Amino acid sequence: MPLFPRQLSDAEIMAGIQAGGTQRRLYENKLYEKYAYRIADATRKHRLSEDECASAYSDAILTVIENVASGRFEGRSELATYLYQIFTNKCVDAIRKKTTNRSSVHDALSLDDSLLQLPDAARSAVQNLIAQSDVERLHRHLQALGDKCRAMILSWGEGYSDDEIAQTLGYNSAAVAKTSRLRCLEKLRERFRDIL
Repeated sequence: MPLFPRQLSDAEIMAGIQAGGTQRRLYENKLYEKYAYRIADATRKHRLSEDECASAYSDAILTVIENVASGRFEGRSELATYLYQIFTNKCVDAIRKKTTNRSSVHDALSLDDSLLQLPDAARSAVQNLIAQSDVERLHRHLQALGDKCRAMILSWGEGYSDDEIAQTLGYNSAAVAKTSRLRCLEKLRERFRDIL
């Protein structure tokens, strides 16, 4: 018999989060699942990828959970409205970030253009060195993320589904595993961006 046989109200979810303890994570998951349909809505509305929207949604959920637990959410609006506003702001941030990154890409001469100016033998040697360097850098960054993130990203890279990853690594659901995976991937992206 499931712990929660019916859809919980926002008040019940908030009370469960504020109560803390061992059951808190269950209430956090219920909050995530209750409004997860907004990810699909946002992909259409904001023209972001599903992964980008899922990442923005996860960040919004974490912000709401933190604000509910700390008492910063005072209940002047419905929890659904509060989450929607934070999620929308996170999506707008993702759009801005994407637009800024796109425009900066056009400012520089690409490496591919530079490689075309080299003779064939030199070009292939340079490409092999770049590929080898990229693989080594990826392994260093994965190592720095920690065991759980590394295992999750490598499993996902080998084609395992979020459901399989959840079962293997002990997450409560595929949704929680996906949120964790997206956060790990974002940390990995940040490590690469910090170097550039």
